[in-house]
Amino acid sequence: MLDVIKPGLHTTVQDLGRDGFYHLGVPPGGAADKYSFQIGNFLVGNPAHYAGLEIRMLGPTLLFTKRTLIAITGAPTPCFINDEPVPMWQCLEIKAGDVLSFRFAQQGICTYVCISGGIHSPEFLGSQSTYIVHQKPECGYKLEIGGKLMINEPLPGAFKHAGRFLPESFRPSFSKTAELHATLGLAIHRISDEGVRVFLDSEWIVSTESDRIAYRLSGGPISFEHTVQTTETDDYSANVVDLPYPVGVITVPNPKELIILVSDATAGGGFVTIGAVISSDLDTLNQCRPQTTVHFSAVTMEQALRLRAEKKQRLASAAEYLTT
Repeated sequence: MLDVIKPGLHTTVQDLGRDGFYHLGVPPGGAADKYSFQIGNFLVGNPAHYAGLEIRMLGPTLLFTKRTLIAITGAPTPCFINDEPVPMWQCLEIKAGDVLSFRFAQQGICTYVCISGGIHSPEFLGSQSTYIVHQKPECGYKLEIGGKLMINEPLPGAFKHAGRFLPESFRPSFSKTAELHATLGLAIHRISDEGVRVFLDSEWIVSTESDRIAYRLSGGPISFEHTVQTTETDDYSANVVDLPYPVGVITVPNPKELIILVSDATAGGGFVTIGAVISSDLDTLNQCRPQTTVHFSAVTMEQALRLRAEKKQRLASAAEYLTT
């Protein structure tokens, strides 16, 4: 059992999400930075999909009522057991009565706490991931002060993993700038050639209005192809006939703003779309803080698939390192 002394800024139960229902309007959800999350599970000897905690910016204070193992991964964050600093990216033994606490993340957004055996909470559509928008108890759990969270028993033989760590070479980097690859398309015919050039050559700044649903970025201006005037002052239209959105889609609601839909996003809409951030870069996007400077570069579908394969191989190599 975990007793929640302080819930932190926004701490939720997450796993790898509920794939397969997006076409019905159910977003995939799951850990925003899936690479860091899966590494956390590997460190404590769990399968990659076991549910853990996603912390955004400021972590909780938790009292453990039984012995177990944890790993803390993701955004660099000062973390403590019984007020003593402990390292991230390492398997740590927890004793009954220990208190885990955090300070504000120094970089990035999402930090993960994975626990041997995982978290015991209800599943909805095959996932324990929390979908805050739904506000139903069957859709996960957001930590609240005074709350209690069931954790499963450590897996057999798990305590032999105590002390193992992930080398720096396998850890993601965190920066005030981000380079994101995007495949162009969807409704790009509504963007002028000059608008596409500005999209790729400009600096885009992450807004404070960014969360697990969408990231807003300011920059531009992106010029549209001339269309029917929609207002007395605007000579563009950012609207198209509603279309399905992939996760990572980059919409252009107005010339000076992009909205990129992420884990908990809506499944469709009627804004002009210029392309989509490739899946292997979504972890990087989801770790971008407000005021992060973002540059986009265009890739072909073949290049996107190659980058995805390279990231999968990196994760597999990290898992192999931790299990040998």
